[in-house]
Amino acid sequence: KGITNLHVPSDVIVDASMPAMIRTSGQMWNKEGKAQDTIAIIPDRSYAGVYTATIDFCKKNGAFDPTTMGSVPNVGLMAQKAEEYGSHDKTFQMSANGVVRVVDVNGNVLMEQAVEANDIFRMCQAKDAPIQDWVKLAVNRARLSATPAVFWLDENRAHDRQLIEKVNLYLKDYDTAGLDIRILNPIAATEFTILEVGTSAKMLSIVPLMNGGGLFETGAGGSAPKHVEQFVTEGYLRWDSLGEFLALGASLEHLGQSLNNEKAIVLSETLDQANDAFLQNDKSPARKVGQIDNRGSHFYLALYWAQALANQTKDADLQAIFAPIAKELTENEAKIDAELIGAQGKAQEIGGYYQPNPALVSKAMRPSATLNAILDKISVLA
Repeated sequence: KGITNLHVPSDVIVDASMPAMIRTSGQMWNKEGKAQDTIAIIPDRSYAGVYTATIDFCKKNGAFDPTTMGSVPNVGLMAQKAEEYGSHDKTFQMSANGVVRVVDVNGNVLMEQAVEANDIFRMCQAKDAPIQDWVKLAVNRARLSATPAVFWLDENRAHDRQLIEKVNLYLKDYDTAGLDIRILNPIAATEFTILEVGTSAKMLSIVPLMNGGGLFETGAGGSAPKHVEQFVTEGYLRWDSLGEFLALGASLEHLGQSLNNEKAIVLSETLDQANDAFLQNDKSPARKVGQIDNRGSHFYLALYWAQALANQTKDADLQAIFAPIAKELTENEAKIDAELIGAQGKAQEIGGYYQPNPALVSKAMRPSATLNAILDKISVLA
């Protein structure tokens, strides 16, 4: 269709586009709709070294394998508009050549930058309370996950030097015995790389809130329009819900821990097992009609989750509810799979794009009468 990665500025976002480009061996989409070798020029201020280190690793060791590479929790410094999250009202286009100065209430110059007309000046800041919370979250995550905690901070950057001082100060407030906590510059920290598996659709984002809540989300990787178009015309939805499955597990875990809800913890643990089975058996959507799509993915997630709940022994009530469900889903796997595949290949009317008709969407997304009948029994058993 002649749509390339350069059609609009948001089609190239360095932290999203580079992982996708690395995954396709250094290629992006050209105007013929084909993958083409690409040269990426990234300034040092955008942490170009992270991508260089990742590319060098792949050249030496080969492509990453999502089934074996594991995952890395990412604890971001975001609260109270920290770092780039609060830069919108501190972003200016320069009207003339000159100098931009950041001055405190006493007239001390904290920072200055020479600029030219039409330059974009953007400033970030981080308040003390979010930094304290960030350190606390990092220590907690290191203990909960039994993995090293690596602060990505570069002592050669003035802003990072200030953060390093605060991190070292606030780490003293916690018992870090037995924990592996390091402060590394981003290139060295890439040993513990956070690589999006193709798109942010498969990347779990956990945002703990300072007052105890949490946000658990996933991204669309910019792919939603193509997916909806294919679903409406071909009745095939290749959207991958793995990120949603992971986010649901993390939210149940948070609910269980924060409210001492044992059932939520069991649901989280068994969903984690289901997600593992989902990955091991490669039940993510394929790309073409006649193969598994999003609806099939949801069926297999339900199957594996029900099986895990039936096999666990921590909660007898949940086991009693889901044992018969798991049995029926297992016995009818081939039939349900055939019904879901058979619903593909036909145009779908969903009554709108941004605000589709819920009844039409439900009909299109739940085409297996066998699966629907089994799932309806859960509310009865519960």
